Amino acid sequence: MSHEHPLLAIVGPTAAGKSSLAMALAARWNGEIVNCDSVQIYRGFDIGTGKVPAGERRGIAHHLLDIADPEQVFTAGDFRHAALRVLSEVRQRRRLPIIVGGTGLYLRALLLGLFEGPQRSEALRDRLKLIGARRSPEFLHRMLARLDPPAAARIHPRDLPKVIRALEVCFLARQPMTAMQAHGREGLHGFRVMKVGLDPNRQQLAQRIHDRVTQMFQAGILEEVRVMLSRADPSRIKALGAIGYRQAWAVLAGGMTLADAVRATETATRRYAKRQMTWFRREKDVEWFRGFGDDPKIQQSVSAWLEKRLPMSADREESGGNDYPALAVYDGERT
Repeated sequence: MSHEHPLLAIVGPTAAGKSSLAMALAARWNGEIVNCDSVQIYRGFDIGTGKVPAGERRGIAHHLLDIADPEQVFTAGDFRHAALRVLSEVRQRRRLPIIVGGTGLYLRALLLGLFEGPQRSEALRDRLKLIGARRSPEFLHRMLARLDPPAAARIHPRDLPKVIRALEVCFLARQPMTAMQAHGREGLHGFRVMKVGLDPNRQQLAQRIHDRVTQMFQAGILEEVRVMLSRADPSRIKALGAIGYRQAWAVLAGGMTLADAVRATETATRRYAKRQMTWFRREKDVEWFRGFGDDPKIQQSVSAWLEKRLPMSADREESGGNDYPALAVYDGERT
């Protein structure tokens, strides 16, 4: 048996019930949940992200929620560093870490690593954005094509954030980003990763998205955005561009009716769910389950699948179910 500590990652589209499944498994297998959603990390972004309220977490530890201020820049690299620290702590407690969330880039950064590029330069980024606004995004892309042809070939000319990041690396590192990436990445060590994917019925998922978006606006996302706007410069709050939040912002700015905002949010969420499935389908070694994570049958099926990979120990019964001693096997404490 491997001495690596087990780690479970739950992936799937928004509204598929990933959080419900994570809590059910955490309760069953003495786990702790590690958030992998790029907007749930921000304080105050609750209603529009589907963040599980503190009072509904059933005493299960949740990590990497509400760890950044709204105007704070938080990158995939920042997530990786924070997640590595949390995983180390969960391992020391001999708990099962359960990573759950829909941001595929964050999960990939954690499991596969990121290339060691230069630190962000907001001044350089602002300058490049200004050039792009004065000329065009395609102009920046042509600049990238001269500095790093392979990067330009794989980045869409109108994908401004990626074009700017690639240019930023070229200027700050004084070498192409592609050359730096060729040095390789350092993946996650010390953990045996198991991946579970939720693949719900498309029509049922569309209905759930409709219900979630409707509830989102009824629950007060407009007020949540109004509070954000009163506390900080909205141009510095990146998360206001997230689905639901940008539509709510448009309503408050007078550029969209409430009814149009609900419809636009629902449409954008369905498209996002489709992109998520496309992304996660490319993930290797995912065990897919057809259904929703809050379905008891799916929870039982996933738990049975997990049990085969985390063999029960008689010691667990002796401990009253408060610990999972079989995890000690993965820490090299047993043979």
